[in-house]
Amino acid sequence: MTAALEVTSWMTAVAAIGERLAPRFARAEPRRRVWSYLRGLLSPIERKNGWQLAEAAGDATPDGVQDFLSRTQWDADAIRDDLQAYVRQHLDDPAAVLVLDETGFLKKGDKSAGVQRQYSGTAGRIENCQIGVFLGYASCHGQALIDRALYLPKSWVTDPDRRREARIPTASSFATTPQQGLGMLEHARQSGLSFGWITGDSVYGCDYRIRRWAEQHRRGYVLAVTSAQQLGLRPVCDWIEGLPAEDWQRLSAGDGAKGPRLYDWALLPYRGAAPGFRCALLVRRSIIKPEEYAFYLTHAPEQTTLVELVRVAGSRWHIESLFEQAKGEVGLDQYEVRSWIGWHRHITLSMFALACLAVIRKGAVGGRGSDGPDDGAAAAHRARGQAPARGVVSPAHRPPGRAAMVYVAKTTPAARTTHPLAQPAAAR
Repeated sequence: MTAALEVTSWMTAVAAIGERLAPRFARAEPRRRVWSYLRGLLSPIERKNGWQLAEAAGDATPDGVQDFLSRTQWDADAIRDDLQAYVRQHLDDPAAVLVLDETGFLKKGDKSAGVQRQYSGTAGRIENCQIGVFLGYASCHGQALIDRALYLPKSWVTDPDRRREARIPTASSFATTPQQGLGMLEHARQSGLSFGWITGDSVYGCDYRIRRWAEQHRRGYVLAVTSAQQLGLRPVCDWIEGLPAEDWQRLSAGDGAKGPRLYDWALLPYRGAAPGFRCALLVRRSIIKPEEYAFYLTHAPEQTTLVELVRVAGSRWHIESLFEQAKGEVGLDQYEVRSWIGWHRHITLSMFALACLAVIRKGAVGGRGSDGPDDGAAAAHRARGQAPARGVVSPAHRPPGRAAMVYVAKTTPAARTTHPLAQPAAAR
């Protein structure tokens, strides 16, 4: 795509979003402001804070930007609904994966809504920060962040003075991050957005309510759990004792900077699933350090292959890339507001700008949102001369009365660049 065409595509996409959002604002000034705010987030300015966004809009001071985020009357949740409609229009995919995850926003002081010293996966340690829970959408056409919620610690819930100062709605009560994630899943379902799968780290995978919700609504899931997760009155780590070598298959969950991210995978079906679905324990073993395992609970249509389950597990890494892009390209973490309202407004518009980039990228590569020819596909790999590993569990280790869940799948191209899973914090 030429530079001129890129600019035209960018301007057209931003103008279309402006027209989509215009009915959400009663007056012309906020309609102009939302358009200029999105243009600023998508512009190449170094930082997307109040001063630089104001300068990009031609304002002498950041007062107009601050008013727009904190005092002007508009509904961030309505804009969130418009974002999901936008993603449904441009990136919709029945096989898409919804990805639950959270990220930290480092802050100074104690005035920003929800801030406290708590574990931040972004920093990899306990820091003074806010925690945002996000829902990502990974489809064959591209990826986007489609929902968000600010985690409110118990210390904030029980402090009416801090709540009032940070403009936290009186109806907001304490909810764990999995509970917030479950609410976002249900909202995405009701929005009509197509998706076939759910994935997330063990903070979300160990929450049975998310798994029951997916089973009730006949959606597949590949959710990470800890090694202590109980399954059939045994921890999942006990399920792999004595598992024969032929029950492991070497697959890639996506390409990294140094090529395919290869692991050995095994699948052990177990009872309990919606009609037409099968449940199983998916195990990932490191090739370099074979004593290191990762465990996933899965719920999938009966004929789902191991390759497809590995693809969904690898989709978990897309949201790490989305966080990097959002913070690096559209200022997700560069806000200068302290209130609950201001946080949700800035974050929602940043997510909209990120989705706009995904749509532009999709058009630039001829209708696909991938960096490569087959976005999101897992790949089977084996050493030269090595016999192919079986993609089903040995009958000796299969719970009685259960047929094999998967069959040997044909080799498929590797997925787009992914990022390694971060170690999750305990559920808040």
